[in-house]
Amino acid sequence: MRILISACLLGVCCRYDGASKPHPLTAALAERHTLVPVCPEQLGGLPTPRPPAERRDGRVVTQSGDVTEQYRRGAEETLKLCKLFGCEAAVLKERSPSCGHRQVYDGTFSGTLTAGDGVTAELLSAHGIPVYGESQIEELLK
Repeated sequence: MRILISACLLGVCCRYDGASKPHPLTAALAERHTLVPVCPEQLGGLPTPRPPAERRDGRVVTQSGDVTEQYRRGAEETLKLCKLFGCEAAVLKERSPSCGHRQVYDGTFSGTLTAGDGVTAELLSAHGIPVYGESQIEELLK
């Protein structure tokens, strides 16, 4: 199966802080599936590093402004790649305003989580692509 995956989970330094968040199970996932790495924020035109962003009232904001359009553009480009490569699922970085699945930061920049999806996770789900967070990788290894 082809799986879209957040590039930061593979060790690519593309997160807002210029770091990565490599996950120890991605190597096992790559042995069983074809992985297609993406960073929706970069695809949307945002630099790395960039100011932290959170979801608030359906928008994506930093402490100094609104970046919703860049996040939407990145989600659309990610969906195009998902379709182009025939991905059947996505493994995305949890809690991210782009990739978060089921929980995201609430826009207060206080570390508070709220129920919801990131912009990319939401768009992929709306197009029938099953979305998993990195804590669910084991489900794909069964």
